[in-house]
Amino acid sequence: MGQISSSVTDDVMTTARKAKKPGVNERFLAFLHLAPGMSGFIIFVVIPLIASIVISLYRWPLFGDPKFIGVDNYLRLFDGRTPVFGQILFNTALFAIGYTAANLIISTGLAVWLHSLPDWAPFFRVLFFVPVVTPMVANALVWRVILDDRGMINGMLAMLGITGPSWLGESGWAMFSMILMSLWQGVGYNIVVLAAGLNNINPSVLESARIDGTSAWSRFWTITFPMLSPSLFFCTIMTVIGAFKVFTQPYMLTKGGPGDATNTLVLFLYRSGFSYDQLGFASSLAWVLFVIVMLVTALQFVGQKHWVEYDA
Repeated sequence: MGQISSSVTDDVMTTARKAKKPGVNERFLAFLHLAPGMSGFIIFVVIPLIASIVISLYRWPLFGDPKFIGVDNYLRLFDGRTPVFGQILFNTALFAIGYTAANLIISTGLAVWLHSLPDWAPFFRVLFFVPVVTPMVANALVWRVILDDRGMINGMLAMLGITGPSWLGESGWAMFSMILMSLWQGVGYNIVVLAAGLNNINPSVLESARIDGTSAWSRFWTITFPMLSPSLFFCTIMTVIGAFKVFTQPYMLTKGGPGDATNTLVLFLYRSGFSYDQLGFASSLAWVLFVIVMLVTALQFVGQKHWVEYDA
C-alpha cells in the first residue's frame, strides 16, 4: 500500500513539474508581450547611456569630426580649467538643500493640517496639486512677470511704502525666488503622497493618545512621524533627485544670473552641449551629475535606519 501511495505521489509531482514548465508557445508569447517595452527601454535608455559614455571620451562638436581625448573632459572639471564649475556645484547644492528642506516642512505641515479637515481635504489637495500638472515653462513665465522689478509683488510692497528688491536681479534674491517658484510648483506632489501615508495610520492609536492627555505636538513626534516616516523617506528621495536636476526654473527666470549666481549643473550641461558646441564635455557633466545623485541617494538609504520605522 505504501509503495502504491509513493508511486501516485511521484506521478503527481512529475505531472506538476511538467505543467509548470513553460512550453515553446508560452515562451514565445511571453517574449512578444515583453518585446515592445524592452525595445523601448533598449532604444531610449540603454543605447543613449552607452553612447553618452563614449561621447564623453571625445572632443565632439555638434558639427565636425570627433577627436578621442580619453578622460580629459572629466579632468577639465577639477583641474582648474573650468573655474565656474565650483560655483555651479555650490548653486546646485544650495538649491537642493533649501528646496528639499522647505518642501518637506511645508508639505508635511499642510498634509497634517488637511488630514484634520476631512470634509475639505479633497478640495484643497486638488488645489495644491494643480501646479504640479501644469507646464513648468508656463508657470515660470507667470512667475517671471510676478517677480519683475515692476511686477505684482513689488507693486503691492510699493502700496505699503516699501521698496521691493530686484527679485531676479540680485544674487541672494534670485536664488530665493527660484526656490519660491519651485515650491509653488512641486509641494502639491508631496502633500498627496503624505496624505496617503496619514490615511494608513490607525486613528484609534491617535485617539488613545489624545485620551491619555498627550499634546498635539507630542502625538505628532511620537506617533504620527514614526508611522509617516516611510512616506517622508520616499518624498525626500524624489525631491532631492528632482532638485539636483533643476533646469527650467533658472533657464526661464534668471538665465543662470546674475552672473553665475543661479547657474546649475543641468543648465551648464545644456549650454555646454548646445550653445558652446561641446557635446563630449556636456556628456561628462551628465555622468558627474549621475554620480553625485547616486551618492546622495545612497547616503539617504544608509541614513534611513536612524529615522525610518517600517514596523511602526
